[in-house]
Amino acid sequence: MRPAELPGALRRLRKAVKAWRTPVVTEISRCRDPFHVLASCLLSLRTRDEVTEAASERLFALADTPGKLLQRDPRLVEKAIYPVAFYRNKTRVLFDVCRNLMDHHQGEVPDTLESLLKLKGVGRKTANLTLILGHGRKGICVDTHVHRISNRWGYVKTKAANETETALRKKLPERYWMEYNDLLVTFGQNLCKPISPLCSQCCVVECCRRVGVKHHR
Repeated sequence: MRPAELPGALRRLRKAVKAWRTPVVTEISRCRDPFHVLASCLLSLRTRDEVTEAASERLFALADTPGKLLQRDPRLVEKAIYPVAFYRNKTRVLFDVCRNLMDHHQGEVPDTLESLLKLKGVGRKTANLTLILGHGRKGICVDTHVHRISNRWGYVKTKAANETETALRKKLPERYWMEYNDLLVTFGQNLCKPISPLCSQCCVVECCRRVGVKHHR
């Protein structure tokens, strides 16, 4: 995909994704609570959206602020978020994050990438998504869908997600930063699948280079 083709491609994607379910962390972000975004994003790692959604609802019913969570027995939190992947480890991460927020940020989720990355267990994907969805600040969140599709289009040529983020920060116009993850995640979950993507139904197929695609439908 050439840079000149990107605006038209994203415009068509905006229309297409209206027919598909919104990613769960985006849905949760509509409450405009940065802690809810941060916590649900941590739960979502390697976990299906429907599992993340139910686990997040149970967690926030139990404790919806860092201070309240620290008052809960970790075993109750484990039970609430099960069966998300690595639920015991994610419980430890949640408690570590909440202690840091209470000790260093007055119980509030920081609104800079640098501060978010200092939270134990928070990586670049989670930090950027929290900035975008929790605080309405610019960031580039690169997950497996964004990395795969950006390379499949031929818009970037990278081998790892952190390389993709760096490349997109240099190449992707800032006006698209905040929506790029949402569009590509929804697109990747429903149409541009990892194996055998549905190219015959794709609204941007004419500008996609199909890099690495061996089989498609």
